Amino acid sequence: MGAHYSHFRTAPGTGVRQRKTNRGGRGLGFRFGAFCRQWAGFRTAEAIGIFAAGVKTNAVRILDRLGIAYELRTYEVDPDDLSAATVAAKVGLPLEQVWKTLVARGDRHGELFAVLPGDAELDLKALARMTGDRKVDTVALKEVQPLTGYIRGGVTVFGARKPFPVFVDETVELHDRISVSAGVRGMQILLAPSDYLRAARARVCDIARSG
Repeated sequence: MGAHYSHFRTAPGTGVRQRKTNRGGRGLGFRFGAFCRQWAGFRTAEAIGIFAAGVKTNAVRILDRLGIAYELRTYEVDPDDLSAATVAAKVGLPLEQVWKTLVARGDRHGELFAVLPGDAELDLKALARMTGDRKVDTVALKEVQPLTGYIRGGVTVFGARKPFPVFVDETVELHDRISVSAGVRGMQILLAPSDYLRAARARVCDIARSG
């Protein structure tokens, strides 16, 4: 099956729009049972993407509370390819507008989020200068979920388990909008950089280099 693509728009204070049908008088219980039977037949990658399309994540709720306008786009997930380039292609955006959220740790000040374009690499030395650490490294993959509450491919600063400091590469200001994970694989939030920075309480700095 090809890539599943869904496009959602929400106004501040609303969640993801969902279609509501009630054909032939059948109720929610019947529709839910049918959904479960269908679910069992989907490949894992497709199921995750379709499920994500109906989820209102903590990240989305936070933007709603702040009155920030955003757009949601969903895509079919391939667990074997979670790269920013693949996500960009599936949601129809240039790679430089799809931003990735990394978790790092400084030797003096501890954990933090580093947010940078999908086509860039994290400059650890530059990040250490910004954080006041002697050394900064990204955390091991096995630590990401315990630290943030999110799995790889779905990490976002919004609604994370702990409010780690957020450092965003300065090139964010070159775009009219960027895309970040909504906190689940298969869903991206598109919003204005200024709104992202405000909601994340982020510090803008030079922390990326060409990939």
